[in-house]
Amino acid sequence: MRRERFAGLKSPLVAVAVVLSLGVGALSPVYADAANTSTLVNLPDFTPIVRQYGPAVVNISTTETKVARNAGSPFPPNSPLNQFFAPFFGPQGPGGPGGGPEDKYQVQSLGSGFIVSPDGYIVTAAHVVKGAQKIIVSLTNHQQYEAKLVGLSTRIDVALLKIDAKNLPTVQIGDSGKLEVGQWVLAVGAPFGFENSVTQGVVSATSRPLPDDPYIPFIQTDVPINPGNSGGPLFNMRGQVVGINDQIYTNSGGYMGLSFSIPINVAMDAVKQLKLGQKVHFGWLGVMIQDVSMDLAKSFHMKEPMGALVSQVVPNGPAAKAGIKPGDVIVSFDGQPVYNSAQLPPLVGALPAGFKAKVGIIRDGKAMTLPITIESLPSDMNAKDEGQEPASPSQKGDIKRLNIQVGPLSASARQQLDVNSGVLVLGVGQGPAGQAGVRPGDVILQVAQQPVTSVADLQKIVASLPAGQPIPVLLHRAQGNFYVVLTLPR
Repeated sequence: MRRERFAGLKSPLVAVAVVLSLGVGALSPVYADAANTSTLVNLPDFTPIVRQYGPAVVNISTTETKVARNAGSPFPPNSPLNQFFAPFFGPQGPGGPGGGPEDKYQVQSLGSGFIVSPDGYIVTAAHVVKGAQKIIVSLTNHQQYEAKLVGLSTRIDVALLKIDAKNLPTVQIGDSGKLEVGQWVLAVGAPFGFENSVTQGVVSATSRPLPDDPYIPFIQTDVPINPGNSGGPLFNMRGQVVGINDQIYTNSGGYMGLSFSIPINVAMDAVKQLKLGQKVHFGWLGVMIQDVSMDLAKSFHMKEPMGALVSQVVPNGPAAKAGIKPGDVIVSFDGQPVYNSAQLPPLVGALPAGFKAKVGIIRDGKAMTLPITIESLPSDMNAKDEGQEPASPSQKGDIKRLNIQVGPLSASARQQLDVNSGVLVLGVGQGPAGQAGVRPGDVILQVAQQPVTSVADLQKIVASLPAGQPIPVLLHRAQGNFYVVLTLPR
């Protein structure tokens, strides 16, 4: 900002110097011919979009009842300090300190949405209306309606509402697949409750994955988005909705230049299913994947780090039936290249059950193509609880080359962890394993793509490993299976 101001002050000084050099007679004013001047930069004019489609953007307010437990005084009833603090904390419940009675309170929140049909169907973000006992929709003409929740998908973060109204203004749905980085986009919503606010920016990236939403290829923009914008439309320059404003990256709670929108193609596919009363479908491959680092690429005999490394295969899942194994690297799916692990879930999730695709993999440094039939994502994908039984002291073993102590897994531990084999890491010292990220409590499943079935088995494998070369090690931890790379010293 300061540099621009200083640069603007330079041009009058230069003009004065030129005039003085020409003499006093040159001081007569000179006016530019407006008819002959041309605009050097054409800036976009958003007023036609706001004028035509602004009335189809709505404000959404919700009311949710929550329960809070009165903690009571933090001191025991017989404490002399209790009489001083009890009036501030309220009476204690039967559970003593921290176990007070339950208090119900209402929470109101604001969001945005847009009308997609004249008979009152409205699209918004699922987190705007999830758990709400009452949903009020306000139009730009100040009319208000109580809305009914038709359905929502928390995985896509899309919800469909219905109000009892007719002849409503609607938006025009565009094609988010045609968006390109650098294009102008426009957001309309109610940030912090300031209804019908308009902000603009450009597309910063497309198909941007986020850690908690692997099935959504987000549109990243620099459009100022704040709390209250959620669920509102993202327009392209044709006035078409190409996204649903969903979330921001922030350290302060406010806008910091990174905004993310759900592509309208993904959202409307979910909306169609919700309108029919169906559960939103997601294609399922049945694998756990991770990125391929440079060290992992070398350990798997790959020329460059790319693709999605398969660290776990669900038994009897689509990938298992197709012959995919842990250690395979998926480099293409249904004819589309896969450069990193984040690209794969959206590609798979968008496909219907029964769809037959071809998966390109690299196994032991060799390229292969496997046919696979997509299935529906199971409704319950929760991981099993962790648990293990301590190993008998006589069964423990020291792997000196790795400087770790390991023990066998009991039958019940294997069942709880959902692993068929492996050894439990009991201790990790300074050495190759510790530098690779191995921790106590990890289960070593494979070393150098050889299955580990016992402590003696691991000792034998490690003894045969070459020094100075990256070795892939498959571990099981709370998050599931994943690979690390260790290198033995020469």
